[in-house]
Amino acid sequence: MPTYDYELLDAHGKPTGERFELVQRMSEDALTKQPGTGRACRRAISAPAIAGNYSPLNKTRLSNDNLTRLGFTKYERKGKGYMERVAGTEGPKSISEDE
Repeated sequence: MPTYDYELLDAHGKPTGERFELVQRMSEDALTKQPGTGRACRRAISAPAIAGNYSPLNKTRLSNDNLTRLGFTKYERKGKGYMERVAGTEGPKSISEDE
């Protein structure tokens, strides 16, 4: 489930600069009141956390061991027109454009 950012609003509906995060299903409606306090809020736009090649997230969340444990299969290019399975157990060990 995704984590959404919310910003608290003042009595005039303007952002106060205070924010909180909430894990919600994508199918759930956005909150209009903060849970617990009942203060007015709205869903805020924020940049997603995407793990790039040099991100520490890429080393932990997207490691080959984690992908295998979660049931994913990953292929890496090992040459022109040739890919080899490096994570997972499903599918062929290699894919070649010659096949």
